Amino acid sequence: MPVWIRQNLGRERHYPGTAAAVHGHGLHTVCEEARCPNRGECWSRGTATFMLLGDTCTRACAFCSVKSGRPTWNDAGEPRRVAQACLDLGLSFVVLTSVNRDDLDDGGAGCFAETLRQLRLGKPDMGVEFLTPDFRNVQGQAADLFNATLASLPDSRRHDLIWGHNMETVPRLYKEARKGARYERSLDLLALAARQPNMEAKSALMLGLGETREEVLAVMSDLRQAGVQRLSLGQYLRPTLDNLPVVRYVPPEEFTDYENEARRLGFSWVKAGPLVRSSYFAEEDQGEKGKGKRETQIQPAVLSTFPVSRFPFPDKD
Repeated sequence: MPVWIRQNLGRERHYPGTAAAVHGHGLHTVCEEARCPNRGECWSRGTATFMLLGDTCTRACAFCSVKSGRPTWNDAGEPRRVAQACLDLGLSFVVLTSVNRDDLDDGGAGCFAETLRQLRLGKPDMGVEFLTPDFRNVQGQAADLFNATLASLPDSRRHDLIWGHNMETVPRLYKEARKGARYERSLDLLALAARQPNMEAKSALMLGLGETREEVLAVMSDLRQAGVQRLSLGQYLRPTLDNLPVVRYVPPEEFTDYENEARRLGFSWVKAGPLVRSSYFAEEDQGEKGKGKRETQIQPAVLSTFPVSRFPFPDKD
């Protein structure tokens, strides 16, 4: 493992306040379930990435450490508890994520929608980002639920939303890395998200699985053509010996190059670096550098709730 990754792992390990709020409400976080390398840094500043809908995924992506199987989690009180945890932590921006729940008729979209409603009712100006699964066969239903939820909020509440879904890798590597997922289906979901009023689409790629620069640039181009405005790129780190091995450690200067290319393509918000993950500094206002929509009244706190990211890098299928 190169020094630019090794020297940043395991720093700032003190996060009793965030841990108490998460565990006290019986919630799950991607930070823990997916062994995110930024857990210490994020939790020490009072941020976390929560997983909705339990800790068991109906798929088994080869890069992810989140456990797979037949989920039994179906807790109608989870959205309320997530909202209360956010209030307890004093958050102004929340990232909600989840495991794949192909066993549910709505793919889990209803839980995202209700959590959004509870968050905005509890704190009118709460910034919210979804990091969702691909909602196989129910993408339109998910979009309708999210739009209906935003429309139902009082005028005094924020009515915007960032809808993220991670492409994770290049098309050539999907069969090996993302079993059960399809490149075109993920791209279709992001195009759908980008078309919704008051929503911005976001995605992420993990590098180091054997992709080429040309393949990465092609995916970035596909994302822009689909209308995606926000992009994260980070290094894949093998979470366990049962997961795919790292083919290559991408040096920091190449991440800088990818960030420059992303800006050139027109992405309004870009984060790129070895330890960047899809919800890393999601609350950041990139201002003039981004030239896109700006987040307002956002403090440095991110709360995410779903076992989505089979997190050797980003976050979800």
